Amino acid sequence: MTSESEPTRLRDDPLPDLLAKSASRGRAPETLAYHLDATLRAAEMVRERVGRVATADAMLGGDFWRAARFGALTHDAGKVAAGFQRMLTHGDPWGHRHELLSLGFLPWLLPDSPLRSWVASAVVTHHRPLTGGKRRSLERQYGTYDVQTLRQELGAVDPDAVRRLACWLVARADAAGLRPAGTSPPGDGDLVEQAQRLFHEVLDAWECRVEDPANGIVAVLLQGAVTLADHLSSSHGRWQASQPLTPDFAQRLRKRLGGQLHRHQEQAAEVHGHLLLRAPTGSGKTEAALLWAVTQVDQVAQDSGGCPRLFYTLPYLASINAMAGRFASLLPGGDRAVGVSHSRAASYYLTTSIAPSEDGDRSAAARKAVARASATRLFRETIRVGTPYQLLRGALAGAAHSGVLLDAANSVFVLDELHAYDAQRLGYVLAIAGLWERLGGRIAVLSATLPDALVALLRDTLRASLTLVEAPRELHLPRHRLRVRQRHLTDPESLAEARQRLAADEAVLVVANNVAHAQELYAVLAPEVRQRHGAEAAILLHSRFRRGDRSAIEERIGARFGTRGERSPGLVVATQVVEVSLDVDFDVLFTAAAPLEAILQRFGRVNRLGRRPPADVIVHAPEYRARRRGQGEYADGVYPREPVAHGWQIMCRHDGEVVDEAAAVGWLDEVYRSSWGSQWRAEVDDHRRRFEEAFLRFDYPYDSREDLEQRFEEMFEGTEAVLSEDLPTYREALVAPTAEDGRTDRRAGRLLAEEYLVPLPYWAARLCQWDRQLKVAVVDGAYDSEHGLTAVHGPEQVQSAYRLGEVL
Repeated sequence: MTSESEPTRLRDDPLPDLLAKSASRGRAPETLAYHLDATLRAAEMVRERVGRVATADAMLGGDFWRAARFGALTHDAGKVAAGFQRMLTHGDPWGHRHELLSLGFLPWLLPDSPLRSWVASAVVTHHRPLTGGKRRSLERQYGTYDVQTLRQELGAVDPDAVRRLACWLVARADAAGLRPAGTSPPGDGDLVEQAQRLFHEVLDAWECRVEDPANGIVAVLLQGAVTLADHLSSSHGRWQASQPLTPDFAQRLRKRLGGQLHRHQEQAAEVHGHLLLRAPTGSGKTEAALLWAVTQVDQVAQDSGGCPRLFYTLPYLASINAMAGRFASLLPGGDRAVGVSHSRAASYYLTTSIAPSEDGDRSAAARKAVARASATRLFRETIRVGTPYQLLRGALAGAAHSGVLLDAANSVFVLDELHAYDAQRLGYVLAIAGLWERLGGRIAVLSATLPDALVALLRDTLRASLTLVEAPRELHLPRHRLRVRQRHLTDPESLAEARQRLAADEAVLVVANNVAHAQELYAVLAPEVRQRHGAEAAILLHSRFRRGDRSAIEERIGARFGTRGERSPGLVVATQVVEVSLDVDFDVLFTAAAPLEAILQRFGRVNRLGRRPPADVIVHAPEYRARRRGQGEYADGVYPREPVAHGWQIMCRHDGEVVDEAAAVGWLDEVYRSSWGSQWRAEVDDHRRRFEEAFLRFDYPYDSREDLEQRFEEMFEGTEAVLSEDLPTYREALVAPTAEDGRTDRRAGRLLAEEYLVPLPYWAARLCQWDRQLKVAVVDGAYDSEHGLTAVHGPEQVQSAYRLGEVL
């Protein structure tokens, strides 16, 4: 384990032979003093980015960032132990926690200071929880040790090295202005004894439930500041130092829009505080949100002294990727100004070819994609587009997630298409939005169809007032004519009608509610279309394709049916994935009945820009059936009966009419005023309350949250598996040379291998086998690149547990 490269040192390094980091990924080792100095400087970068956090400063008497910088300076000081040094240089196991020993240096830096306990709490928990958990918490490992036992366990510590490091720490703290002038230099003391005493002070402070909820959130924020500084310095990362959303940008955007803004865009730009924006597709809703954000960024920067971040959230990965591309075309700095924050961000960067100069070298592109995704996870960009779930991870707190919560402080949030979330997820998003507001955030909610019931929920969630801005009526173009059919989408008569439109050389979109129906419809309709217009004219899209295949499918759809080119005749059969994911334009829609929000989104894929006479959008009668898991009846086994039935009755009343988008909001309000709407409101409120109690109270801020993390993964994350037939190819991609020196870059190799993964719902993990060597789930199924996953094979009990139509 001994590195041949010389360590990176300070010019006046007090301990040039003591290391904090060994060599890794082409980087030289770092001395302990160098790393502590770099982390202190990184903490200053974090402070400049986040600014004053009013909640935290109120609790710490204005000393929040002073405490954070002390924590950054001392967090790894315990690596002075001889056992830790042998572990780095020779690979000898040590088995102890350096952060515990780091506490021993604090009494020399902060003698008799009330701030010391706060700093100690953040230092000792920057890797492991203090209490609880199935794994070894610090309390379980060290809570019963007396000084002598602790001294024997930790092993030798060179007293001369301790003295020199302590003197350097004091001098560095004084140079940084962290200690008042005239504070005494380090006195006598025993490092291990001081560490043991301070550790028990921390335990006494936090092992019981906090009485003041503000204490818990400040504890998590301080932990986040220290861990974020540590990660930033360890990665040698660089943050964007400014926010592109400036008044100059607003002027350029106005010029780009022709110098004349719509009234709702001007109104949004003048709002000071939270915004609710209701505007139809094609009315410049995104530009209005950016103009609003410019105003908020300026105000929050003045209030906090920081550099506010903009988080633009959407419910679906494809729509996130499309929005990131749109932002890149609008903002100075292009795609480098925008980070993509979701579970497959590296795949996005690979797909968008951030390294076009590599001439098709996917290994080089994969390395750069992984690096870019890692930079975004370290909060590099001040503008990020992603799912709200990545931000919700801040609620998990702890060393891994508290930095997410800190970075959300003093930020600006745009929640687009909020109506697309089910009651559970909506409740969670509302709960975290309330916390963002308390941490200095400004929030905007955008939608073409924002029902009054959701407006009321938002007003109840946020403490400050919200300004409702609506697009003028003349922007609600008559784009669609509603037709209803008293038969199911898969009925032979429905198929015959679709064939007629295809025979007329129209661009036809068919949207089913589940994968099985989509594959059935495609099998019937596609052959004639392919024979008439070629193989590229018929396309199937759903959520059960390999990652790489789905990206290729979406590119084909965009090329043939996108709004920027001339429409070509042809067919797309899709599931819900088409609702808000693709900028496409069709001549006619055939869709299964679904909740009104989903139906209106599907309408938006037809005559998208309103440049043609109203186009037919044909909705077919729902077919209800029970689920094997759960009670009640569901439209096509997917959507609960009540909202679908209410929406269907309303559409039947308006059969044959041109759809007025402003009036469609009234349709939604009618649904939400029903008994189902009252039940929905109660359900959202219940989920919001549950999430606040389970995740956002921080009653035990330094307790392990392993159980909550498991629950979070089950709530928000699906699973992915590699097909058994693809396993050899997957293995080859993992180990293929991807580094410049001909070796394998594990992260880049895994990214290339992930192109073979097929998404599955979280519960479907039981249908898979776990490959321990490759660390991937494996599913035995029938698959081809045109139809996707069509069956799952295996033991009888596995086959009976899975019906394709039950999976969205």
